[in-house]
Amino acid sequence: MDYQGLHSHFYSTNETYLYQLYQRYRTNPSLLDDEWVKFFQQYNDEFDETYHSDVSGPSWSRRETSVIGAGGDISFSDSLSDSKEVTTLQGLIHLIEEVGVGKRVQGGSHQAILDSVRAIMLIRAYRIQGHFCANLDPLQLSQSNYQDVLNIENFGFVQSDLDKEIFVNYFLGIETATLRHIIDVCQATYCGTIGYEYNYIQSRDERLWLQEKIESGSGLGSFSDMGKKAIFERVLGADLFENFLDTKFRGTKRFGLDGGEAVVPMIEQIMKRGAHLGIQEIAIGMAHRGRLNVLANIMNKPYHVIFAEFGGKVNIDESMNYSGDVKYHLGVSSDREFDNINVHLSLIPNPSHLECVNTVVLGKVRAKQDQLGDFDRQKVMGLLLHGDAAFIGQGIVAETFLLSQLDGYKTGGTVHIVINNQIGFTTAPSQSRSSPYCSDMAKIVDAPVFHVNGDDPEACVRVARLAMEYRQKFQKDVVIDLWCYRRHGHNESDEPKFTQPRMYQKIAKHPRTADIYAQKLIDENLLTQEDVNRTRQEFRDNLEQEFEASKAYQPNDFDFLGGQWEGLSTAEEGKRRGKTSIDKDLLIEIGQKICSLPRNFHPHPRIAKQLQDKLKILEAGEGFDWGFAEALAIGSLLCESSSVRLSGEDSQRGTFSHRHGVIIDQDNEDHFIPLNNIRLGQAKLEILDSPLSEFGLLGYEYGYAGAEPHSLVIWEAQFGDFANGAQVIIDQFIASGEAKWLRMNGLVMLLPHGFEGQGPEHSSARLERYLQLSAEDNWQVCNITEPANYFHALRRQIRRNFRKPLIQMSPKSLLRHKKCVSHINAFIDGSSFHRVLYDDAEFAKTIHPANKIKRLVLCSGKIYYDIAQERDARAIKDIYIMRIEQLYPFPDDVLREEFMRFSNAEIVWCQEEPENMGAWHFVVRRIESILRDMNHHTNAYLDYYGRSEAASPATGSAKQHAIEQNTIINNVLTLTPRKNKRV
Repeated sequence: MDYQGLHSHFYSTNETYLYQLYQRYRTNPSLLDDEWVKFFQQYNDEFDETYHSDVSGPSWSRRETSVIGAGGDISFSDSLSDSKEVTTLQGLIHLIEEVGVGKRVQGGSHQAILDSVRAIMLIRAYRIQGHFCANLDPLQLSQSNYQDVLNIENFGFVQSDLDKEIFVNYFLGIETATLRHIIDVCQATYCGTIGYEYNYIQSRDERLWLQEKIESGSGLGSFSDMGKKAIFERVLGADLFENFLDTKFRGTKRFGLDGGEAVVPMIEQIMKRGAHLGIQEIAIGMAHRGRLNVLANIMNKPYHVIFAEFGGKVNIDESMNYSGDVKYHLGVSSDREFDNINVHLSLIPNPSHLECVNTVVLGKVRAKQDQLGDFDRQKVMGLLLHGDAAFIGQGIVAETFLLSQLDGYKTGGTVHIVINNQIGFTTAPSQSRSSPYCSDMAKIVDAPVFHVNGDDPEACVRVARLAMEYRQKFQKDVVIDLWCYRRHGHNESDEPKFTQPRMYQKIAKHPRTADIYAQKLIDENLLTQEDVNRTRQEFRDNLEQEFEASKAYQPNDFDFLGGQWEGLSTAEEGKRRGKTSIDKDLLIEIGQKICSLPRNFHPHPRIAKQLQDKLKILEAGEGFDWGFAEALAIGSLLCESSSVRLSGEDSQRGTFSHRHGVIIDQDNEDHFIPLNNIRLGQAKLEILDSPLSEFGLLGYEYGYAGAEPHSLVIWEAQFGDFANGAQVIIDQFIASGEAKWLRMNGLVMLLPHGFEGQGPEHSSARLERYLQLSAEDNWQVCNITEPANYFHALRRQIRRNFRKPLIQMSPKSLLRHKKCVSHINAFIDGSSFHRVLYDDAEFAKTIHPANKIKRLVLCSGKIYYDIAQERDARAIKDIYIMRIEQLYPFPDDVLREEFMRFSNAEIVWCQEEPENMGAWHFVVRRIESILRDMNHHTNAYLDYYGRSEAASPATGSAKQHAIEQNTIINNVLTLTPRKNKRV
C-alpha cells in the first residue's frame, strides 16, 4: 500500500476537505462519488488511524474524550469497573467499542488503536461472512470458496499477534482480551453448527436485535435435561418410523425423511414457542419428502391409519366423485397442546408440482386471520417446508416472497424450512444454482437465513426458536436452511449411486442422526446405552402394535364439511340456480350509493360523467352494462353480510377501464371505494391491484377461497391468456382439488376473452383448456354475454349450499357494446341465471316463429352480437341464434327442449376461435348425442362455421382479422350449401 501517497494527501492543503469527505463516507457512503468510496475502502484502516489520531489529540493528553466514531459522538472514561473475562461475542464487541476504536487515552499507543480497529473489522467480518466457514455439512462434502475470508492476515495481523493483548490492560483492568480469545469467541458464535446471514437486512433495528440474540446467547436458549431427552425422543421417533416403513413396505415409495430427522423437533419448537407468543393456528405447506413423518409425528395422524393406507385401504367413493391421491400428498388437520396452550394445525394437500402450495398456504392464512380479526397477524401463521433444489429453482418461491409484505396479501411473515438434501433428483448443487446457497432467494426481501447442521438437533431447535421470535416481533419472513442429506435416492426404489457415487459412499458410512445425538447425551451422562436401547424398543413395540391394528382398520365415512364449511353440502343435481334475485329497493339503494362521492372529492371528469350516466340508467330502469351489473352483484352480497375479495392486475379500475371500483381524487390522490359505503354494518370489499404475478396470485386466492366459503373471492387476469402462467394451479388445485382431496372451493376466475384484432395473446383465454379439464362436476365454465346473467352467476357462487369454482370468459368489447345491456327486471322479482339464452330477435318479433326457422346457429360469447348485427342488417328472418352461456356442466336438458321447437331447422355451430380451440371439440359430440336421441329431428349432424385449425390463436393484423371475422359471419348467414365453411 502506498502509505507515502496517502499521507501526502493528509498533509496538504486538502486536509480539511478530506476529513469532511471521510466523515461522509463513514456516515453515508451514498453521498460520495464511486471513486471516493473506492478510495476510502482501499485506505480505510490507515486513514482511520490518522484521522482519529488528529481528532483525538496527542497520546499524552489525559482527559475524558469525545470522538467521532461509527455511531456518532461517544464519551467514555479512562477505566472500567467490575471487569470480568469476556465469554460472549456481544460482551467482546461492547468492550472494544467502549474502550477501543480511536479513543485516545493516557498510556494508549498508536499501534494499540490500530489493533482495536482491525479487531472490530475482524469481528464484523465474522458477522457477515462467518457462515461460509461454519460446520454445516454433516457429510463434510461441501467445500466453500470463501474459506480464506477470515484469515487474520486480511486484517493486518500475523500469526505472532494471536497472543497479543489487543487492549492495553495495565490501565483497563481487563484480565484477558487477546486476539486468540477474540477469534475463539467469534468462531464459537458464527462458525459452529449454525451459520447466520442477516447483515444485508436494511432495517437497523432488525439487525441489532438479531445480533444481540446471537452474540449474547440469550436468544438461543439453553436446554434442561428433560428438554434434551425430549429432543432425542423426537429424533428417534422420526428415525424409527422411517425404518419401520422401510422394513414393512420395502420398495414402496414413501419419500422418507431419512437424514433430515431433526426437522421434527425443529417444527415442534416452532409450534411450542409460537404458542407462547400468541400463535393459535398454523397452516403448513410442504412437498412429498418427509410428509408421512410430519403427518405421523407432527400432525398426530395415527400410525395404524398410515399403515392401512400402505396396505391399500383407502376410502374411494365414486358417488362423491372422489378419486383420492397418493399417501404423501394428503393433508390433515389436528390440534396440539403445548404447556396447556392449544394450537390448531392444518397440513395443506399438495400435488407433486414442487412449491406450488406456497401461496395457497398464504391465502389460507390470510383468510383465517380475517376470520379471527387478527389484523396484527399474531395469531395465525404459515409454515412452509421446501426442498433445496426447488427453493432456488422454482419461480413460485420468488412470487411467494413478492407477496410477503404487500398490504393486500401480507400475513405477518412465514417461517420457511429448507430441507437441504444437497442434491436435487440427481442434479448436484453446482449444476442447479448460480449462488452459494439454495436459500439465497430469501435475500430479495431481506429475510434472515439461519443455516444449521442437521446432525446437531439442539442447534436445529435453537434456530427454530429464534426464527419464531423474529417472525412474531418483526412480522416478516425468516428462513431456516437445514443442511442434511437424503439417505436413499429420490425415492426408495431409486439408485442414487448411478449419479452420486461419492456422496452415497459417504452416506452409507455416516451414522444416523439419532445415533449421533444419543451418543452425545450418553457422553453428557444424561442417558445410558440401556436407556437408549429401552426407548428404541418401546417405539418399535408401539409401531408393531399399530401395524397389527391396521389390518382390522376400516376407513371412516368422509367428514370434510366442518368449521367454516358447517351447513354446506355437496352439489345436488338439476339447475342449481340458487336464490340470486334481489329486491328492487335494494338495487336502487346500491345503484345510488355507488354513484355518490364524498363532499370535496374531485374525480376525473370522465368518471364524474360515468356516475351521472349510471344514475340515468337507474332512473330509466334499462341499459345496465357489464360494470354496473358487477357492482350491483358485489354490493348486494356486501349488504347481505357476505364479504368480497377481488384481486388481479389493475383490477381497481379494470384493465379496460370498465370497473372503477376505486376512485382516485385528482387533486390529492385520496382513494374512495363506493361499494364500501353503501350502508352501516355491511360486509367489506377488498379490491386489489396485484403485483404482476399469475401463478402465485391465483394460488393465493384459491387458498383464501378454500378457507373462507362465505366470501366471494375473484381472481382476474389482465388478459385471459395470461393465466397460462398459472396452469399448475389450474390443473392441480382448481380443476382437481375436490376429486383428489375433497376440498370444495368457490373461486371465480375472470379471463378476458374475445377476438377483436388485438393479436394472439390478447384474444383467447384458451377456453378449450378449461373444457378439456371439465369432468365429474368439478367446476363451471361460462362464456356469459348478458350483464344480468353475469350478475346472477356471481351471486349464485354464494347463494347456493355448495361451492364450485367458476371459470368465466369475460368480455372486452362487450363491456361498452350498446346491445350488451340488461333491463332492471332481469335482476329482480325471482329472476335467475340462464345456462342458455334465446335470440333477442325472438322477443322483438323480428324473425319467423320457431317452426319456420331454417338454420339454428349455436354459439357462445361475443360472436353472438357479431352474427345478430349482420343478420338484422340483412333483414334475414329464418336464422335463429342461440347462446350457450354455461358450457360446463353442459346444459343437455335445456338444449333438448329447445331443439324440439326447431325440428325443421339445420343446426350448426359457429365460433370465432380456430377449429382446434374454443368450444367446438367439446360441444360437438354432446350436441350430436342429443340430436341422435331425437328420432324425429331431420339432421343429427352438427356442422362447423369458424376459423380453420391454427397454431396461434389469432392473427396479429387487425385488417386480416376483420376479413376473417366478416367471412365467418357471411358463411353462417348464407343458407345455400358451401364447400368451405372454415376461414
